[in-house]
Amino acid sequence: MLQLLRNSFPQLNAQWDKYESLYHRVEVPAKTVLLQEGDLSKKAWYVEQGCIRAWFNSKGKDLTLQFFLEGSGVTSIESFRRNVPSICTLETIEPSILYWIAKKEWEHIMADLDEIPETRRKLHEITLDRQLNYMRHFMSFIRDTPKERYLNLLKERPEIIKRVPQHYIASYLGITSVSLSRIRSAVSKQHNDR
Repeated sequence: MLQLLRNSFPQLNAQWDKYESLYHRVEVPAKTVLLQEGDLSKKAWYVEQGCIRAWFNSKGKDLTLQFFLEGSGVTSIESFRRNVPSICTLETIEPSILYWIAKKEWEHIMADLDEIPETRRKLHEITLDRQLNYMRHFMSFIRDTPKERYLNLLKERPEIIKRVPQHYIASYLGITSVSLSRIRSAVSKQHNDR
């Protein structure tokens, strides 16, 4: 369980048995809401198998913020850290095997880790990487065409294209499913013409 975390923080091998007991394993079907937009986030999730989608409602239309696959940790971070209503819903797309930890236990682990400078640095890097991913995605809406956004997703995260339903991908790219179908056809045709 949680082998990726063990591999990411080998300096904590002595503590992992204690930390692992704080995580709770659940198997859930697709379309399971883990956190509803507007609720307080009281759990952090780790994806062992499956896919989680973070999305929010904008005037009756759901807009996808991010996808989280195996090896990812996910929560509504602002809600989890600051005890404010979540700005997004977390929902499984596929049947998933997840581990969750309650906020109190997570804070206990963070207090322990704060005493280890190398671990603190690594956690800051993970947080910074997540922020940079969000910034790149946001900037792509300003800089790139929908086709360029699709091609970037295809290049950088092809597993999303293979595993996630087209209407969620369209939502993530900020286009309709019909537009995404046209883009996919054009890209496929261009690839076949070579």
